[in-house]
Amino acid sequence: MPLPDIDELIENFALIDDWEERYRYVIELGRELEPLPEDARNETNKVRGCASQVWLLTDASRNDRGEPVLEFRGDSDAHIVRGLVLLVLAFYSGRTAKDILARDVISLFKSIGLTEHLTPQRANGVRSMVERIRRDAQTALDKA
Repeated sequence: MPLPDIDELIENFALIDDWEERYRYVIELGRELEPLPEDARNETNKVRGCASQVWLLTDASRNDRGEPVLEFRGDSDAHIVRGLVLLVLAFYSGRTAKDILARDVISLFKSIGLTEHLTPQRANGVRSMVERIRRDAQTALDKA
């Protein structure tokens, strides 16, 4: 199942005024995230620095200009975190490595009103996931 369009997700958040409703929407998004197979839930794919368990898979290919393009899949053992994973993946997946390095998901979280409601542990987990994505993007660029 493809990831939802990030612009559509942003529009949906704009329609929700209440924080509790946004929280429920994030959980709902987590239910839409396609689970990773059990064999992908391993130490190699585990994102360090997350309070909940989070796994991230990165697939790199090249576009018609020869630029590295990264696709991400992820999963978590916590419902709310699965929703956050989906948001991060929708923001970064399918983009060139150069574009990934230029994007800031934290500004997205601020714009949709999530930043001030994330616990410090969840905020650290999001940062850890973003660091891993950026590291994978830099590695793909270095190999180009």
